[in-house]
Amino acid sequence: MVELIYLVPLLPLIGFFIIGFFGKKLNNEKLVGAIASIAVGGAFLVALGAFLQLTGESSEARTEHIVRLFTWIQAGSFHIDIAYQVDQLSILYTLIITGIGTLIHIYSVGYMHGDKSFPRFFAYLNLFVFMMLNLVLANNFVLTFLGWEGVGLCSYLLIGFWYDRKFEGSHIVWTGDAAKKAFIVNRIGDFGVLIAMCLIYMRFGSLEYTTVNMAAASGGIDAGLITAITLLLFLGCTGKSAQIPLGIWLPDAMAGPTPVSALIHAATMVTAGIFLIARNSTLFALSDTTMAIITGVGITTALIAATIGIVQNDIKKVLAYSTVSQLGFMFMALGVGAYTAAVFHVMTHAFFKALLFLGSGSVIHGMHEEQDIQKMGGLKKYMPQTYITFLLGTIAISGIFPFSGFFSKDEILWNAYANGSPILWGAGVLAAFCTAFYMFRLLYLTFYGEERFDHHHVHPHESPVTMTLPLWILAILSVFGGLLGIPKALSGGADINILEHWLEPIFANANSILASHHSDAHHHSLALEWGLMAASLAIAIIGILYATSLYKKSSHKPAEMAAKNKGLYNILWNKYFVDEIYHNVFVAPIYKISLDFLWKIVDVQIIDGIVNGSARAIAVSAENLRKIQSGIAQNYALMMLFGIVAIIAWMVFA
Repeated sequence: MVELIYLVPLLPLIGFFIIGFFGKKLNNEKLVGAIASIAVGGAFLVALGAFLQLTGESSEARTEHIVRLFTWIQAGSFHIDIAYQVDQLSILYTLIITGIGTLIHIYSVGYMHGDKSFPRFFAYLNLFVFMMLNLVLANNFVLTFLGWEGVGLCSYLLIGFWYDRKFEGSHIVWTGDAAKKAFIVNRIGDFGVLIAMCLIYMRFGSLEYTTVNMAAASGGIDAGLITAITLLLFLGCTGKSAQIPLGIWLPDAMAGPTPVSALIHAATMVTAGIFLIARNSTLFALSDTTMAIITGVGITTALIAATIGIVQNDIKKVLAYSTVSQLGFMFMALGVGAYTAAVFHVMTHAFFKALLFLGSGSVIHGMHEEQDIQKMGGLKKYMPQTYITFLLGTIAISGIFPFSGFFSKDEILWNAYANGSPILWGAGVLAAFCTAFYMFRLLYLTFYGEERFDHHHVHPHESPVTMTLPLWILAILSVFGGLLGIPKALSGGADINILEHWLEPIFANANSILASHHSDAHHHSLALEWGLMAASLAIAIIGILYATSLYKKSSHKPAEMAAKNKGLYNILWNKYFVDEIYHNVFVAPIYKISLDFLWKIVDVQIIDGIVNGSARAIAVSAENLRKIQSGIAQNYALMMLFGIVAIIAWMVFA
């Protein structure tokens, strides 16, 4: 099945063309939804076959499979193939993208029912899946960059899908504005990736991952160059994965339909930055500076986003800041060299965050497009299936044993302590406390307490089976998905971490480099790991209990808390004024320079002045020359005489 891996991205592409060209003519929502879902579901089955083939190989013989289709670019010695690299990392990402993508496509059939642009939505979804699969399956930087830019384009199209609507966030914006913000911010990071690719080719003479990583593992590379390359790659990752300083786009991206938030902004696209670092782990391991910066950016983003999430009242905005915070956790793991832990959290986060976003979509659908949790309450009895699955997802993301989030979160926190410092562990635990607090705050204000909606206009109801079935599947994965990464501390010292063994060949070189850089690393006991695990679990439970005491019965607590802590609340509500700072420092000056100098002076006065002035000069010259044509023959003879004299004088004196 590995040889048929090209079918994985090809099937969604075929679905895109069929729906894009014939969707309106089909005039049948169920048929359009079936074509789109089958395209992604078929890709999942092919990927599953390739996965089973890899698992059937012995661990010694297991290596990457390169499936080359054709040469894409050929210029002298430079050539780029359309080729796919099938290994443990790419197939894991592929299964996540196609598996969760299939569930979200099925869910969208019910969620988007009746939308005037139903076929266009599914065409965009299929195109996004095609681009994302190219990103993770590519065997070279250029093909990855094609997918990288492609998912950016699809994100723009899907965020602004309802281009005629306003997004009722903390600042009301048109969905088109949110789409442009995401597109422009990501272009900044993408420029860094482009420069890094140029430097990589100049140094290694190739853009294929296998060649570059093998050369990097052999050593002898200038430390400054490696740091420059990895920092530029990381800049691109901060854009795609919404980290400081380019993470401002993701909360506004909630303007798109909820399935878009689940697919792009929870389970797939935002984890592209994690993938790029994991794929090039050997390069990153060579630069202690870059690793330290990744750690700092990750934990800072996790804390800032988690604290902002505490005060949000839009159900999707809470989940958006939660996504940014969880991505910060993943980057912190990458920064301390815990590559497997980061990828593990990518997987579990895809399960429970997709579940939570789809659950929020079910609530919005049942509440007739209402997203403000202050106008909900008591929905538990109206939407029992949505409530139960949302509760399971909330417990999972809070990191409560034995749900999936507990295992991946604890793995990251343990590595933050063992490979980082107690301070880093403490900061991570604080972010985890905030996560448990704001997620249960969201749960209680939505499903518990008195009903705060207008019964005359809003009639809550459970969603159809096309929406609830994916919720139950994701809920099961959120509960049991963590069993793939059971740590030694919970297995009596036995090494039964399936995911760690699966990904071991991918990160072998990077782990070897890190071990040589930190040969004096301390070996900690299982008792210490047990103690830290119990402490982080206890702190998460405290966060849940605190949220329970404040919000389970009282719906007035948000307003009361805001009144008591005006200053702090104002800072958090305004997102630390980051948008305002960026606007005043970057946007306003650029706009002013563009308006007052580039337009009014350079464009209007200089460029237009040259063009218009040339025309006026020709007109004036023509007007004066026209006067020579008087019609008097004597004048013409005199002018001829002057001309003859001038020519003779030039010939004599020259």
